[in-house]
Amino acid sequence: MMQEAKILSAKFAIKNSNKLTVAKKHGAYQTLDKLFSSKQGDVIEIVKNSGLRGRGGAGFPTGMKWSFLPKGLDKPVYLAVNADESEPGTFKDRYILAQDPHLLIEGIIIACYAINSHDAYIYIRGEYTTQRTILQNAIDEACKAGLIGEKVGKQNYRINITIHRGAGAYICGEETALLESIEGKKGQPRSKPPFPAVEGLYACPTIINNVQSIASLPWIIQNGAMAYKRYGIESATGTHLFGISGHVEKPGVYELPFGLPLLDVINEMAGGVWKGRKLKGVIPGGSSCPVLTPEEAATATLDYASMAEHKTMFGSGGIVVLDETVSMPELAVNLTQFYHHESCGQCTPCREGLGWMEKILKKIVAGEATMRDLNLVRELCDNIEGKTVCVLAAACTMPIRALLDKYRDEFEALLKPEPTDAVTEASAEQE
Repeated sequence: MMQEAKILSAKFAIKNSNKLTVAKKHGAYQTLDKLFSSKQGDVIEIVKNSGLRGRGGAGFPTGMKWSFLPKGLDKPVYLAVNADESEPGTFKDRYILAQDPHLLIEGIIIACYAINSHDAYIYIRGEYTTQRTILQNAIDEACKAGLIGEKVGKQNYRINITIHRGAGAYICGEETALLESIEGKKGQPRSKPPFPAVEGLYACPTIINNVQSIASLPWIIQNGAMAYKRYGIESATGTHLFGISGHVEKPGVYELPFGLPLLDVINEMAGGVWKGRKLKGVIPGGSSCPVLTPEEAATATLDYASMAEHKTMFGSGGIVVLDETVSMPELAVNLTQFYHHESCGQCTPCREGLGWMEKILKKIVAGEATMRDLNLVRELCDNIEGKTVCVLAAACTMPIRALLDKYRDEFEALLKPEPTDAVTEASAEQE
């Protein structure tokens, strides 16, 4: 019988776990003495050796990212925590923010000490009003208790934590757009290089980590890198908070080690496809990840390498289950509408191309499109992807391309016949 691990979610079921007194009773902030008795470089090595990878979607090794900070610069180093959880199908970080904010604060202390930073910014999704209030209360509690502020506990080390609320822009989940927003500018991604570790917030070296990445640090420091590596597999160590939604009997957040079979997780943890219906597809890591067919899902495991082998992505671990009633053309319209609306408008291929795709897909669903239109959408996917400053355009085109390729018969069933002259012209071109 598959069971959850309890590294990040250990306090989720405890009443008032977001309060300092309760959190401390269950182990919060116990790592601080051990942390400050270690050298900063040693802390980075522990995180490197643990195999912890970024939990925001890219999966880049956390310790390695920290090591990219330039040495010897006469500039402050900043930590930015990405809590702008706006990817459709993703809802893991909100549980940490609401249920165990002190775990995040403790993780911030660890990260700040490791990278020699004294100022951390938590960029939180604007819609997370409840989570923001809980988190601010936890920060106030920690400050009053002397756990952060001018001194961390008994240590002569200053750490200040500031919450910065977003204003509902999905694009601000992109790390450089997040920095622009904190600086009070329009949330638009920056061209790279320079990368944030060299020139980020206020033109200073900046490390940007996801909420779950930071919240994983206390357990690693307390128990060691090797203990963390006992969870998961060699290429993807530790646990992950999987948000399972869509057409399942028991949607929710489940903390599981990496490497488990995807369908086993859906069936055993989430109760399987609801209402006795058949599985039609699985989006494995949030809406930007290409969909898996039932046959592909049957051989996929929950780790980065397996998802890459199946030509999709692990993403943020937001698993969306689709039953047999789902219209894939309508899903394509829904996704394209979202990404077109959330484009910052900086790059023409994204700003104009996604709007063009949306119009054509709506035309297909309305039964007013021809084969030419369908082929044009596929062509647009190939021409838009990789032609923009950030990956928002790719976040739209990759799943749309997968839907077009894997469920093409559904799209073709909605098409009207080509005009006679167009058919003749197309035949002449083939000859």
